Amino acid sequence: MAECETCGNDYRMAFEVRAAGQVHVFDSFECAVQRMAPICENCGCRIMGHGLETEDGNFYCCGHCARAKGHSALVDRV
Repeated sequence: MAECETCGNDYRMAFEVRAAGQVHVFDSFECAVQRMAPICENCGCRIMGHGLETEDGNFYCCGHCARAKGHSALVDRV
């Protein structure tokens, strides 16, 4: 069995997520999102979709939040 790196649960159906050259182990998608999803710089929500990223690496959940922080060039493409 493998231990979830978010909650510590030792679970027989744990799974691995490989990202940016690292391997992460989780027991649920909820734990994976909690650990890996970026956080919106404006409203603080977890970004589980595409979101928007600035050139300097800031993430926003939507165009509204990006504009609220002065990034008028970032727009939603949905």
